[in-house]
Amino acid sequence: MTDHQWTRRLHDGWSTVRRRTSTAAAATGRFYRHRWTTRVRIASSVGLVSIGGVIIGTMLFGHADLAVGPFRAEMSISPSIFGGTEVDIPPLGSLHLDSHDGPIHLKVNLASLDQNRTEALIDDPAAISSAGENAVDDVRSGVLRLGLRSLGIAVLSAMILSALIFRNVRRVAGAMLTALGVTLGSLGLAAGTLRPDSIAEPRYEGLLVNAPAVVGDARRIADNYGRYADQLQQIVSNVSRLYTTVSTLPVYEPAGNTTRILHVSDLHLNPSSWGLIRTVVQTFEIDAVVDTGDMVDWGSSAETGYVSSIPSVGVPYIYVRGNHDSTAIQDAVARQKNAIVLDNKVITVEGLTIAGIGDPEFTPDKSETPAAQDGENPSTSPLLMAGDQLAGTIEQHGKPVDIAMVHDPAMAQPLSGVVPLVLAGHLHKREVSLLPEPTPEPETSASPTPSPSVPVGQSAVQAPIQTRLMVEGSTGGAGLRGLQKEDPTPLSLSVLYFDENHQLKAYDDIQLGGTGQSNVEMQRNVVGAKPEVIETPSTPAAAEPSR
Repeated sequence: MTDHQWTRRLHDGWSTVRRRTSTAAAATGRFYRHRWTTRVRIASSVGLVSIGGVIIGTMLFGHADLAVGPFRAEMSISPSIFGGTEVDIPPLGSLHLDSHDGPIHLKVNLASLDQNRTEALIDDPAAISSAGENAVDDVRSGVLRLGLRSLGIAVLSAMILSALIFRNVRRVAGAMLTALGVTLGSLGLAAGTLRPDSIAEPRYEGLLVNAPAVVGDARRIADNYGRYADQLQQIVSNVSRLYTTVSTLPVYEPAGNTTRILHVSDLHLNPSSWGLIRTVVQTFEIDAVVDTGDMVDWGSSAETGYVSSIPSVGVPYIYVRGNHDSTAIQDAVARQKNAIVLDNKVITVEGLTIAGIGDPEFTPDKSETPAAQDGENPSTSPLLMAGDQLAGTIEQHGKPVDIAMVHDPAMAQPLSGVVPLVLAGHLHKREVSLLPEPTPEPETSASPTPSPSVPVGQSAVQAPIQTRLMVEGSTGGAGLRGLQKEDPTPLSLSVLYFDENHQLKAYDDIQLGGTGQSNVEMQRNVVGAKPEVIETPSTPAAAEPSR
């Protein structure tokens, strides 16, 4: 082929490309200028501008002032994926409620005191109760006023923004209708998903010593968690007392027949754990402390001095051995005047009957528990065997046992149906679940044995006990190994509330930021307020080498 022919073919090729490109551009232009495409494009632009105006207006002007008790409170709403309500009570902290779903978040700031109202409360202590009784109506009217104000602000902001951008009356009207629909839909979703019971389980952030006074009486919340008005009155009354008492903060006054147990675990030689435990014991008026093991790291004789701080706690200290605790550590704990070591024993403390057994394994080198092989009998696991041993001891005790203490949650399954509550640690993270009911043993006799006659009015089958497993995090922040992660392991402990029938009514999960951090959170949990999932507890094969 000659050079002329090559040039000719190249020219024809470029001509074809230009022709096809021009055709495609023309088709694209026709599609872009099509009336339906134009309408969709304009509608999308109007919608985006309208939503932007709603967000801007709500963020800048979506707030309202109201009076709640002695406070001049400011309520505001803002866009949010998860919704919820935040009540700021500076300098005491804040309460976070899972009150509703998104897309709006309600915030109430109680930062400002009304001088006249505060003086009236100081002069007349009975006015505190009346302030709490009026709180529900105050908040309800404030929310209604805030909703109407936000609706108007959102629509007006969307209209102003669209007018500045489009300068077209029809598009401004479209933006107004869009803003109206978005705002009404958001408020409607929040109202439709309203959960008044959420006030019974607030999450507290702030100073640990103020947590009981701000959140309130756990016993009263547990018994009346469905009564929104009562709890709101209680919180407002508590906070009013905090602000109007000039000498000291009010003490925590739970019901006289409530027993408070502090659950700690996995201190791992952290010296700051003792100060934290003493603070919680004094602040929450704890009756006894239960420790589910791993007090030290290596179980060496040099570590026995760490347990000498147990008497400073000032209340009975019940302990079971962890897989990092040697028998020497267990003996050192037993020598402390207020300590009680449980190793396949049952004792009664503050009216509660508690059983416990130490971890059968001693692994200070952090080695893993060997994984069970397929087809292997699970009863050969030393952890399950220890759980079976404790279950037998409890059944031989002859009287109901309220709490069972183990270190590794893999020891808990044999205790299902034997006790209502099992406390454990080891995992360095908080887990609460219901243990699966025990599998009934198969019949061994070929011919059925006739059942004895049952007296009238008595049930032939006793209802099985539902067992709750509560795994505590690390009260020592996992010790030195807690610093190996980018985020330090938080210091975790829990306050358990029992009624006069020895039933668990509520529990507070307290978490402090790890070493180098100072944030404090407390989550109130009411037993029975939410459905609980039955989960299979951790098996020995799931143990991590870092424990």
